Amino acid sequence: MASNKIFNSGPVALTTTLTTNILNPAAASGGVGGGSSGQYIVLRHIRIVNKTGSAATFSLWRGATGGNVAGTEVVGQAKSVAANDSYDWFGIMRFDTADFLVGGANTTAALTIQMEGEVGVA
Repeated sequence: MASNKIFNSGPVALTTTLTTNILNPAAASGGVGGGSSGQYIVLRHIRIVNKTGSAATFSLWRGATGGNVAGTEVVGQAKSVAANDSYDWFGIMRFDTADFLVGGANTTAALTIQMEGEVGVA
């Protein structure tokens, strides 16, 4: 029987800083002799909502903290979301403690991000 727990993250407004850390699992810390492990996240759904009357774009990368280097793009690279509309991504993407979902938008506070998935212990 799986011991993963369902999680919902956000909604959080995306900013124009394309190196913003959006998602990262917790690392193990503290404890004595407990054999603590870090957590992992299995991301299953991302929803980007445009609350404005104009189209806006977003970009997301998977990699190191604050990193958005070429070759690490995962969902939307300047992906346009129409005015008063939304974009949904469905899949399975595992994030360990060294993995970050990083990104932003072309305009501040037009787009919000909300995510769903599972959290487990590595």
